[in-house]
Amino acid sequence: MKKALIFTLMAALVILPVVANGSSDPAAGSYTIEVSGSTTVYPLMELLGERYHELHSEISINANGTGSSDGIKAANQGTSEIGMASRNLKTEEKGFGLDELAIAFDGITPIVHPGNPLKAMTLEQIQAVYTGAITDWSELTSKKSGPIAVVSREPGSGTRGAFEKIVGYKDQLVAGASEFDGNGGVKAAVATNTDAIGYLSLGYLDDSIQGVSVEGAEPTVANVVNGSFPIARPLLVLYRGDEIAPQTKAFLDWIMSAEGQEIAATKWVPAK
Repeated sequence: MKKALIFTLMAALVILPVVANGSSDPAAGSYTIEVSGSTTVYPLMELLGERYHELHSEISINANGTGSSDGIKAANQGTSEIGMASRNLKTEEKGFGLDELAIAFDGITPIVHPGNPLKAMTLEQIQAVYTGAITDWSELTSKKSGPIAVVSREPGSGTRGAFEKIVGYKDQLVAGASEFDGNGGVKAAVATNTDAIGYLSLGYLDDSIQGVSVEGAEPTVANVVNGSFPIARPLLVLYRGDEIAPQTKAFLDWIMSAEGQEIAATKWVPAK
């Protein structure tokens, strides 16, 4: 009986080995690619993964939005085969020796409630709001007054890091600002508060919130492409090129193909 049990356990291990941080089932000929990281890259990765699975039913992409810093760490530590990041790597992270691939580019737009009359801002005004130099809506528009409820992403967020760097207020966030994990949290906070201002990826824009023009340019993919919208950054995937499985390499190659980049162009700026 004991021998039979041991054989059964060993057989299970043979059927489901872990290969390069992905899981495979040789008997079924299937493979699952583990992906984690930026909540900004996640919606794009989800679309790419769904389409790739339609084309290759034996390949599944298991993507999770955990934040850019976590994605970089997961790729480095080997808990995910692919990490996602919506910011450039820090000096210490570059030391991990990960391969970087920009699969698309994205704009970060300030957002307000649809009932807010504010339509446009300058980078200087955005900086003033997020550092506390401007605290009342009347300083931005003649059609609204009252305290501004500032909404930001959490520390370590790739979106926050890129936004702060481009706008120019790194580590100077106004006291009392609300901080949320993920673009979804920021979106929900602004959509339910007429006095709130936040920021998020262009890929999350919909009718529940209103994007704000910056320096005279509307927050659109076209304006990110032509360079007139000033708050933009790369969407990256990180991996160890000498360790990933052939199935994962094929998936990455497909992302950069005409079909993969066509998907990237639906809400983002294609990388090629």
